[in-house]
Amino acid sequence: QVGQVFLYFQWDSLLLEAGFLAVLVAPLRLLRWGSPAWRPHDAVTFWGVRWLLFRLMFASGVVKLTSRCPTWWGLTALTYHYESQCIPTPGAWLAHQLPVWFQKLSVVATYAIEVAVPLLFFAPLRRLRLFAFYCQVLLQVLIILTGNYNFFNALTIVLAFSLLDEEHVGRWLGRPRKRQGSAWPPSLGSVLAALLELSTYGLLLYWTVHYFGLEVNWDKKLLDSKVAFTYHEFTTWLRTVTLPLVGVAFLSLSWEILVAMYRCACVRGCFWKLWATLQWAIMATATVGLFAVSLHESNAKLWPGIHQMFGAVERFQVVNSYGLFRRMTGVGGRPEVILEGSYDGHSWTVSQDFTSKPGNVSAAPPVVAPHQPRLDWQLWFAALGPHQSSPWFSALVLRLLQGQPDVIRLVQSDESRYPFHGRPPTFLRAQLYKYWFTAPGE
Repeated sequence: QVGQVFLYFQWDSLLLEAGFLAVLVAPLRLLRWGSPAWRPHDAVTFWGVRWLLFRLMFASGVVKLTSRCPTWWGLTALTYHYESQCIPTPGAWLAHQLPVWFQKLSVVATYAIEVAVPLLFFAPLRRLRLFAFYCQVLLQVLIILTGNYNFFNALTIVLAFSLLDEEHVGRWLGRPRKRQGSAWPPSLGSVLAALLELSTYGLLLYWTVHYFGLEVNWDKKLLDSKVAFTYHEFTTWLRTVTLPLVGVAFLSLSWEILVAMYRCACVRGCFWKLWATLQWAIMATATVGLFAVSLHESNAKLWPGIHQMFGAVERFQVVNSYGLFRRMTGVGGRPEVILEGSYDGHSWTVSQDFTSKPGNVSAAPPVVAPHQPRLDWQLWFAALGPHQSSPWFSALVLRLLQGQPDVIRLVQSDESRYPFHGRPPTFLRAQLYKYWFTAPGE
């Protein structure tokens, strides 16, 4: 909050919330006194991380449709996104050259990964949770390759690790757990689990094909897609599933709490049993409290006390609302603010050469993640609206007119290349340009 608009991004709030959860997942050494690395209540606190991941991804998928943005509803958002995002990467230029039908199919895949797949975070079958994990990681890796979003995507992947288990991670580390050979004929439970898994994949595929009108065009050798539902139908579905989703999450959390309580009872020694139960009570209460406070953002009818609890902790940002890429910008070209300076008011020189944001049309897009050049980001927002919506911009111009070194280093890291490093400019002006990516033949 000290940084105001420069530190008021959703991933900054996500970092605060994930950091608070880390206090529960990995508390002080005091709580690990005399106990092994694994604790009976670990599954409960890890569930809190999974719930944060669910809220982040599900909300990010839902807001794209509730915003009524025509590019998201027309499945054309990615035809603009790669060149209109804040700081593109070289991979963004390559992705922008892909055919339109593939861009539309990518939007469909985004909806599937962000709206449907998060429901599997709480699935009873570990294979479904692993499938959800790899879907989320695939999406985040693709975003990393095509855009500079600082630590956000890496943090999301870290949160996705809450979907894994010790056995699966052990395989990565080359220490697979020994499992008994599969019996034949298979048990009824394993058959039902396999049928449930296959049914889930089939339902997900059917949902995607049906609601996005996927159809192979053999003549043009492409895959057609379109949104096959209305805004009213979607909002009705959303209101219908909100309360059941909260119920499923509550049952999942209750199950983890009961299992953890049973594990506390299995701890040897009366003292250690009491110590494990005390930790379980503290962590379970904290996790239930966070779960209850997080429900304030849902449209379900809630106990009034939940809103009061949220009001008490709101200023700490331990629970936040999310929804990324709500509307697509740059439909008519990417707007860019270019600062120019002059000594006489007639001969103008570009006074900026930002290391990250597009400016010089001959420079290729850079890779700056996981760093986030905050000023470059804010200039992207400034270009999207009138200057009155960015009052800090006047302060930037004033500091450049004064020749303040700290601000000049934000504009040009190599001060010797700054055209006014000897003497500050007498005049500064800002012009608004439209930028587009080049075509492969240009």
